[in-house]
Amino acid sequence: MTEGETRDSPRRVPGARHDRAQAPRLAGERPIVAIVGYPNVGKSTLFNRLTGRRDAVIDPVPGVTRDRRSGIAEWGGRTFELIDTGGIDEKDATPIGRQVAEQATRALDNADLVMFVVDVHTAPTAGDLEVADRLRHTRLPVMV
Repeated sequence: MTEGETRDSPRRVPGARHDRAQAPRLAGERPIVAIVGYPNVGKSTLFNRLTGRRDAVIDPVPGVTRDRRSGIAEWGGRTFELIDTGGIDEKDATPIGRQVAEQATRALDNADLVMFVVDVHTAPTAGDLEVADRLRHTRLPVMV
């Protein structure tokens, strides 16, 4: 701990980008975790599992999640805000595809940590690699 810090002081992740004016988190403010990935890799399923609710729509058809969805989750005794995003497909130039990508970008702008979800039943796809490249440029800590 540095001078002036207590055990309950908010912790910052070194090197992480925090767009909220580089302001440290207020005591009691929950960290924000964004779930991102290519379409239809299980992001909403993970969101529902971690929040213990069925708020996010799950469908075998890609592109069902379009807007960000938020919920509260707990893991290892820590409570955090979890953001479910639509799938990022850099090649989808449709208005809806661009809107979904913008919503994911907004989630990343507010996030403290990223959960990058990939389909473990397939080899990494070109889409997965595009999302990974995008995440490299955020400077946020990423969990796969």
